[in-house]
Formats: sequence, C-alpha cells, structure tokens
Amino acid sequence: MNLNCALIFGTDTGNTEEMAEKIADAFVQHGLSLELINVSDCSVEQIETFDFIIMGIPTWDFGGIQEDWEEFEQDILRCQLKEKTVALYGMGDQLGYGDYFVDAMGWLYERVAKSGARVIGAWPTEGYDFAASLAVNEDNSLFCGLAIDDDQQFDLTDERIERWVLQLLAELNEIEAA
Repeated sequence: MNLNCALIFGTDTGNTEEMAEKIADAFVQHGLSLELINVSDCSVEQIETFDFIIMGIPTWDFGGIQEDWEEFEQDILRCQLKEKTVALYGMGDQLGYGDYFVDAMGWLYERVAKSGARVIGAWPTEGYDFAASLAVNEDNSLFCGLAIDDDQQFDLTDERIERWVLQLLAELNEIEAA
C-alpha cells in the first residue's frame, strides 16, 4: 500500500498525542508510516497533500471541543477532502461525562463529512457504558471512529488500538482494490 498518510491531533494534556503515537506505532508495525501533526501547526494545504488522514480529538467536560480543533473549524470546512480517506478517534470519559461521551468526535465527523471525505473506521459501541454521544449512529451500535476512554478503560486501550488499526488497514485495502 503506497499512501501518503498523516495523523492530525489536538491536545491540551498530552493524552490525545500519546494515543496518536500508539496508533502511529501500530501502523509502523504493519508497514505503513504516518506523519504526526498537531492541529495547531496544520494548514489546509498540508492536509490536502495526504491520501489517508487520521484525526484525533478529545472531548472536554460537558461535550466541549478541544480549543485548537475549534479554532481550525473553518479550515476543515475549506479542505478539499473529496478524494481523501479519513478515520477518526476520540478521547472521552464514560463515567465522568457519560452524557457527552466522545461528543467532539461526532462534531469533527460532521465537519469532515461536509468536506466530502470518505470516512472509515466505525467502531462498535459494545463494551462501553455511556448514556449519550454525538458520535454514534442512529441505532447506537457504532461510533463514527475509535472511542478511547483511557480514564476508565485504560486496560482495553492498547487492544482496541491494535484491532482498529487492523480494521483500517483492511478497509484501506478494500478501497485500493476497488
């Protein structure tokens, strides 16, 4: 697979960046490297150079959007993502903010979808315990990307990342074969 790939993340505490590094390491183990970019250092033109883009975003408090992503919103909407494949991961806390679990990932999904991207990497909601989320489909069976709760389910994070990376690689192979 010969793709130009990036992982763009926003972070305040470093947790979303730590997950970005874990995801990138998992891809490297499978022969695909990703350029890590903090969204605060990113431009529309830079994003448009990549074929496959993973975007990571934490949800703050009661559904709040991480500040750097919020400031980048108009840029996301200006991106020409029609020929691009995008996957998302979101950080959240099911116990402390179960009514808003990974809401920011749902917010980011809406903007990426409006920009025309092909979004892959939907993740099952099974195994999570939350009341509501803007990042789930109509029947609440899938998140729009990988939901990571490193506060309450840290023991599942590495396994979930590995399974998600394998899923993304399979989906990318299907796209490339089509």
